[in-house]
Amino acid sequence: MASLTAPQPPPTWQHTAEQLESLTTESLEKNKKVSDDIVKLPEDKLGFDNLALAIAEAELDIAIEPLSFYQNVSTNKELRDASTKAEERSRKFANQESMREDLYKAKKRLVEKMLLDGKRAGLALEKKEDKEKLKVLKDELSDACLKFTGRITFTLEELDGVPGDVVSGYTKRTEDDKVLYEVTFKTPDIFPIFKYANSPKTRQAAHEAYEARLGINVELLNTALHLRKQIAEILQYDSWADYITEVKMVKSAAKAKEFLDDLKSNLDALGKKEMETLLALKKEDHEQRGLSVDNEFYIWDYRYYDRLYVEQNLSLDDSLVKEYFPVSVVVPAILEIYQNLLGVKFMEVKGDARDVWHPGRSSNFAVWEKHAKDEEGFIGYCYLDLFPRDAKYSHAAVWGLLPGYELPNGKRQYPLTAMVANLAKPTPERPALMRHDDVTTFFHEMGHVFHGLLSRTQYARFHGTAVARDFVEAPSQMLENWCWEPEVLKKMSSHYKTQEPLSDDLITKIIKSRYVNVGLFYLRQLFFANFDLLVHNNSLDVDTDYTKLWNELRQQISLVKGGEYQPGQGTFGHIVGGYDAGYYGYTYSLVFAADMYATVFKNDPLDPKLGKLYRDKILLVGGSRDDMDSLKDFLGREPNPRAFINEIEQGEVPTAHL
Repeated sequence: MASLTAPQPPPTWQHTAEQLESLTTESLEKNKKVSDDIVKLPEDKLGFDNLALAIAEAELDIAIEPLSFYQNVSTNKELRDASTKAEERSRKFANQESMREDLYKAKKRLVEKMLLDGKRAGLALEKKEDKEKLKVLKDELSDACLKFTGRITFTLEELDGVPGDVVSGYTKRTEDDKVLYEVTFKTPDIFPIFKYANSPKTRQAAHEAYEARLGINVELLNTALHLRKQIAEILQYDSWADYITEVKMVKSAAKAKEFLDDLKSNLDALGKKEMETLLALKKEDHEQRGLSVDNEFYIWDYRYYDRLYVEQNLSLDDSLVKEYFPVSVVVPAILEIYQNLLGVKFMEVKGDARDVWHPGRSSNFAVWEKHAKDEEGFIGYCYLDLFPRDAKYSHAAVWGLLPGYELPNGKRQYPLTAMVANLAKPTPERPALMRHDDVTTFFHEMGHVFHGLLSRTQYARFHGTAVARDFVEAPSQMLENWCWEPEVLKKMSSHYKTQEPLSDDLITKIIKSRYVNVGLFYLRQLFFANFDLLVHNNSLDVDTDYTKLWNELRQQISLVKGGEYQPGQGTFGHIVGGYDAGYYGYTYSLVFAADMYATVFKNDPLDPKLGKLYRDKILLVGGSRDDMDSLKDFLGREPNPRAFINEIEQGEVPTAHL
């Protein structure tokens, strides 16, 4: 393996802001020239066999995606701003090109997918004024979505209950002779307060600040929703939700709503029972600690009493479990599991060949077939950027920066995927440790990494995760099941002091905790999904107060009360990040994920033969065939919801007592 040479070098990450601007201009002009040349061809020369448009589309992605990615990871503000500008220019360019009637006529002889794109772009509109208005609206919508993007301080007394290793990672400052701890809104900082802070006032303050942190986005969201409504009307769709769901597995907004309503009917009774249990636990806790007792359960109570319930009823301490998951152990263990399951090999790029956007915090791997002997076994590249820093993307996500596809000369363009995460940093007392939730998230995101690497399609537009948005999460959601399997938990765990893996007793408790309060968890997901669909159908008044709607709908569906109304919709990045009228897909795809795991992997999740089946039937084809056909091929039958319903039914829990 050491002598293998990749047939494609990794990209460089040494761009300046000026280079980003010039490279963007060059790429857009090159793509436009191809389109201009295509429309000049005589009709008898038009055909998909010349591949010109497909190759041009792929080459533009290859050029622009890495340039647009800097905004998520660079420490240089000038470079981040230039990267955002590159994305803005490419979005507007795509809108302009999609509206070219001459190019649309040329595309009529290409593929069915491109015809649907043209129709959805408005090229079938007869009135010139409608086309011109649509172009303006789409540009304005791109601007609003692209702009849609603090800290809170507490005293040590207010942070009572928060683990010491977390508190030691907060920045301290003194103000008026008072020592204050600065808590950022990044997950490793703020979520421990929701789970551990004993003071309800601290949790409430943290929650309300977290909800209000992006209030600046409210007007941008209002603008985006208004523009989408106008675009849908021009394109003659009943609503933006109908426009979006047309190309999804669910096929219509009505069917998406029907799915959500059916699931809610199965969850309501369980959620109410869980709420009663947690409310009783809250009352008992408040009485013991001499706090005022009311008959309300607030959103800032949920994570705290959910955690307390698990500790008291399963004797499971999340802080103890975390000690078994050092980042230095978990990350290579998960990479090894995937490599063995899917028959691949990661080789870290080192020395002079190593080129990353942040030398101290990101890594680059060349990915090969497990038994590769020459360049034919090369698969692509993977980058990992796992720890938080200022101005970095604040959650966990995977970018498919380069697609894979066939070149005209018979060779391949190889893919590149990048995972960005924000795992907890080490403290003076402990190494960087991961909660079990963090482990599951990492395993999930690596599923997207391999979807992007192991797809092998002829055209870039079908590569990897270019599947229906309400199916794209299913493979990774299926893979989360590995994090609840005893054999896998043993492989991934090693206590940071003793190097001992999780005991059988702890593993049993972790597995039992999986379905605790599952009803409330899914009701919260249904709140997000219903809000998303509701604001994208045409049933609301133009002057609807979305902040009021957000807060009232949350209480109505997820059953937890809020305090003072906060503009939480400003934090709902999915609604402008590609999941508009599509958040239902997270739960919709869980039905497929549960079926896939129970049917194929449950009996032996680490079997490489089953891994190859998954690789061949799901990953390899990407979006080059209908996702339902891929599912049926993998399962050997039509998918059904039985496995998912069985999971929900495991949520029955006993009464809680301190």
